[in-house]
Amino acid sequence: MSFTIGNVLISESVDPTCAKILQDNGIKTDTKIGLSRDQLIAELKNYDGLVVRSATKVTAEVIEGTDRLKVIGRAGTGVDNIDCNAATRNGVLVINYSPRHLPQACTSLKNGKWDRKLYMGQELLNKTLAIVGLGRIGREVATRMQAFGMKTIGFDPLVPPEESIKFGVKSYDLNDLWTMADYITVHTPLIPQTKNLINDNVFAKCKKGVRIVNCARGGIIDENALLRALESGQCGGAGLDVYTEEPPKNTALIQHPKVICTPHLGASTIEAQNRVAVEIAEQFVDLLHGKNIMGVVNSASFCQLLSPENKPWADLSTSLGKISSSLIPSGSGDIKVTITTQGKFD
Repeated sequence: MSFTIGNVLISESVDPTCAKILQDNGIKTDTKIGLSRDQLIAELKNYDGLVVRSATKVTAEVIEGTDRLKVIGRAGTGVDNIDCNAATRNGVLVINYSPRHLPQACTSLKNGKWDRKLYMGQELLNKTLAIVGLGRIGREVATRMQAFGMKTIGFDPLVPPEESIKFGVKSYDLNDLWTMADYITVHTPLIPQTKNLINDNVFAKCKKGVRIVNCARGGIIDENALLRALESGQCGGAGLDVYTEEPPKNTALIQHPKVICTPHLGASTIEAQNRVAVEIAEQFVDLLHGKNIMGVVNSASFCQLLSPENKPWADLSTSLGKISSSLIPSGSGDIKVTITTQGKFD
């Protein structure tokens, strides 16, 4: 799932590093402390994101008072000052600083327990996130996780290393990627090359306790291999939004205590459904006008064909082909064509 974050409001005294990292990644930030409820509602009409600590009360009224807000970030762990249910109803993402087994801790507390030590978490700061698939969503993930102090590395056969480094991701071959990752997230289509991409062999190459997230397509991760890795401790936890079968029949996996699972909610907002319709239409329009497009998934050669460097030559070849075909009498049967090229071949 991707978000367009143009500017962020910081409503409390947060370490200046927060604003600097956001600004370094092209996100405009403003800090306005001590806002009343009404002032906060008015301000949020101008922002895509909000960063709070514990003093700002982000109530349902605040969330529903703006149709622009997309992300609420809690600079800390507790989110009791944020109405998460209202945020969910309105398609607003709520994030906090570190993974703390929050769903399990919530269930435990509701059952009358107070097991603070049991749910000790792990900070994201200085951890390495491996992103498989560096298209638009993979790049958005990189930008956001860099804001939490993560080192981002990745792999995408269609994205050159000199391109990925522009958005803060150093590219590696997959075999090297697995060994370096503390966290792995996948953002690829499900095609023959990616089916069961992450399997027993991959988990064996990873650091013990690696954590993995799949919000892309079920089947990219071998679910039985994932379950074995969870049970052995080789995988320290998994976040799953998609499954090989939906609804999932692998109940042992979704019931595992180290798994956080949701029912394919990645694009389940009215805005997201509208957005994909608009964007696919815009892709068609761009094709119509000969513009370079993103999102070609079925062949690397198509991406090369549509690139600004190659498209004039492709157009010339098409025109020459049309001229040649008009010179050949109809019904000529099989035709042998010899093509002679000149110059350096890249």
